Amino acid sequence: MTVHFPFQNSYSELPDSFFARVAPTPVAAPRLIKLNRPLAVQLGLDPDLLETAEGAEILAGKTVPAGADPIAMAYAGHQFGQFVPQLGDGRAILLGEVIDTNGVRRDIQLKGSGPTPFSRRGDGRAALGPVLREYIVSEAMFALGIPTTRSLAAVVTGEPVIRETALPGAVLTRVASSHIRVGTFQFFAVRRDTDAIRRLADHVISRHYPDLLHADRPYHALLAGVVARQAELIARWLLVGFIHGVMNTDNSSISGETIDYGPCAFMDAYNPAQVFSSIDETGRYAYANQPRVALWNLTRLAECLLPLFGEEQEKAVEQAQEILGAFPETFSKAYQAGLRRKVGVFSEADGDEALIQDLLDAMAKNQADFTLTFRKLGDAAGDEAAVADVRAQFMDPSAFDDWARRWRERTALEPQSAAERQAAMHAVNPVFIPRNHRVEAVIQAAVNDDNYAPFEELVKVLAKPYEEQPEYAAYADPPLPDQRVLQTFCGT
Repeated sequence: MTVHFPFQNSYSELPDSFFARVAPTPVAAPRLIKLNRPLAVQLGLDPDLLETAEGAEILAGKTVPAGADPIAMAYAGHQFGQFVPQLGDGRAILLGEVIDTNGVRRDIQLKGSGPTPFSRRGDGRAALGPVLREYIVSEAMFALGIPTTRSLAAVVTGEPVIRETALPGAVLTRVASSHIRVGTFQFFAVRRDTDAIRRLADHVISRHYPDLLHADRPYHALLAGVVARQAELIARWLLVGFIHGVMNTDNSSISGETIDYGPCAFMDAYNPAQVFSSIDETGRYAYANQPRVALWNLTRLAECLLPLFGEEQEKAVEQAQEILGAFPETFSKAYQAGLRRKVGVFSEADGDEALIQDLLDAMAKNQADFTLTFRKLGDAAGDEAAVADVRAQFMDPSAFDDWARRWRERTALEPQSAAERQAAMHAVNPVFIPRNHRVEAVIQAAVNDDNYAPFEELVKVLAKPYEEQPEYAAYADPPLPDQRVLQTFCGT
């Protein structure tokens, strides 16, 4: 049998200005590292066939499967606030789209599959390290319940890529509900191609917001829909301590998924100003700045859509501003509700926000581990003796004591039992996150020793982030001082 992809492509049916048709560049000796078998089944693919030599060749771009219509998508973008009118897929090729078993249209894209017309003097390739990082983190985000692109497969190419040194080359097969970005709209807006903007907006509505097809003002409703999804997405990021690292408009998905895992990281010690990305020298995309940046990106989207709002420019601007004005409240509502769940509060009461903020302030001052503080607090909700484990997260344990007393008084006002509160808190506070030092150790084992056992084990642990998994308890530990990762790097 041969590998069959049930492609039903739609984006490649749009005008030629939306993309460049380009085939992946064949590689020397593809070898499958990892196949996400459950995801393959969900996509209607045969995982056994994908794990054959033929499957590896397809997943590496050496062979183009029947029904594919390979394209590199065009887009522009603000990169660290500076506008670049033409970016596009410089090292990624969209093979096509499939309808998964849930009836959802999904892109299947090869990342690191060779140069395209948008490569801008780049080689179009990916090194093994960034491929493994994206596989690990994107699948961890999925397990945490956060909207995200997925990783179907990772393949080594048998060819080196040259960065600061020669590194093993690899290709990631990425799956998304689409790869349409704020920057995709910007590509046409800067060219004053209103017809293309309308065509793109119609495509997005049909694909991602079908309930808006018959709205009185569909383009206004589209902006409102994207604003709502982005506000809720960023809230979810903050609630697990995630830092995207490079929130450019070309990395901002219209569908509301997390996309483009470059210099991303999860915090260990809580620090609102935390930055890991080596290229974020000003802290533009620091942890606590992410809501503000998301609104900035959405404002750029609104600017693109203005010509579709009507001929009266001033009125269109007012309407867009009103829609954008919903972002802070939507974000705050999602974020505060999430924080209440994290501390085991089931209802809203005056003083809740201040109570939780006081905990965060104490955590920041005392370098408390973000993930473990909340998880251990869940333990303490069901067992008073576990309070000692929460206190141990603070440099000055007494900083937790006064807050803990207020927390007990607050939770005592609610009817839930201790066991119910603990279960609810454990359902939203993970034990395991992709700790930076663990991810780096996995990458080093693979790059230096061709050893993928640590990668397999880490992926296995992160697939069940809310479960204790006693045999893997060490994966919950924060890094020792000499294990701390202070910077993460983009893979280009």
